[in-house]
Amino acid sequence: MHEFGIAEAILTAVENRADGRRVQRARVRAGALLRITEPAINHAFAMISEGSLAEGAQVELVVIPVSLTCRSCERTATSVDPFAVCPECGGTDIDSEGGDDLVLESIQMAEATHVPGNSRRDRGNPF
Repeated sequence: MHEFGIAEAILTAVENRADGRRVQRARVRAGALLRITEPAINHAFAMISEGSLAEGAQVELVVIPVSLTCRSCERTATSVDPFAVCPECGGTDIDSEGGDDLVLESIQMAEATHVPGNSRRDRGNPF
């Protein structure tokens, strides 16, 4: 499963951005040519992230379409299907552009738990 390699790349980016804080969710943009699905990447991410700051975090996947140009009729289109045919003529002689991106768009931190006596306010200092 190539999802494990992608999950490792996501985890590395998440840990770098989290800066030591626990992560609850990661939003990732992935090109259609990577052929990943949200359930598959979440399964792989759950296994890869065990024991990390992202353990238990969910990956929200946004699939970015690939740009297609048909060599037969020269029609251009976009598709999230990496095996698309030309929507105009049905041709399979297609040039593709893009669709192989993998971008960590955002992360959502887990809520910090408050430990009584550990803040300035709990020690009598309102500032």
